[in-house]
Amino acid sequence: MSNHVHLIWQPLGEFTPDSIQHSLMPFTARKFKNDFEQNHSQVLSHFKVEAKDRIYQFWERNSLGIDLFTETVFMQKLDYLHWNPFRAGLCQLPEDYYYSSAKFYEQGVDDFEMLTH
Repeated sequence: MSNHVHLIWQPLGEFTPDSIQHSLMPFTARKFKNDFEQNHSQVLSHFKVEAKDRIYQFWERNSLGIDLFTETVFMQKLDYLHWNPFRAGLCQLPEDYYYSSAKFYEQGVDDFEMLTH
């Protein structure tokens, strides 16, 4: 999606959802900032904030997390994620959207080399 991301992930081992989120968000924010500084400097100003603890903000402060305790809820959310780019007019079919796992589920192709189910 052009302005947000949806993820379905499962913590393994000693990792908790909070520990993963607290690692993922700062890491990706630094990557975004570095990329914008090097390649898209005009874009970086759109993320500037008036905050005591940061100059830029790339993620919502309270992102929405939903526990997927049943197969029914999991499939409902996965279906929503796959059809979201289609509904936004970004692709003709869910599996055509590069940043989606739909191609993995439809064709068995894992462009990211990290998808499992």
